[in-house]
Amino acid sequence: MPAIDDASGDLPVTGSVVVPASALSWRFSRSSGPGGQGVNTADSRVELSVSPLELPGVTDTQRQRLAQRLRDRLVDGVLTIAASEHRQQLRNRQAARERLAAVLRAAMAPPPPARRRTKPTRGSQERRIEAKKQRGQLKKQRRSWD
Repeated sequence: MPAIDDASGDLPVTGSVVVPASALSWRFSRSSGPGGQGVNTADSRVELSVSPLELPGVTDTQRQRLAQRLRDRLVDGVLTIAASEHRQQLRNRQAARERLAAVLRAAMAPPPPARRRTKPTRGSQERRIEAKKQRGQLKKQRRSWD
């Protein structure tokens, strides 16, 4: 089994979902930015593409969440992540894999539990009313002068 930060092999997303290496599609191109003369010849920019709705091990609920949450990022059902922040292609490949896993993990995550509305405690209500009365008293004292 390859290391987690390896730039090839299967990509673990969650405990039950693993993107097989065969489902990942790589493209390399010249990167803009730092690199000096080497930037003109090295294809260090990386694009990693995957079809998240066709991944094995994804439940129907997760598939619906993926479709809903990634609808603006999917082009013909394919999610593409680009990485060009490093000079070495290998580091950009690792960055793209990490970013892809993070995007998929966030898109498949269940929604947070709904907030339970609570009533203010009696003590907090009394403190609030008392503060309002004190403020009103202060303003009242400012009005009358001899």
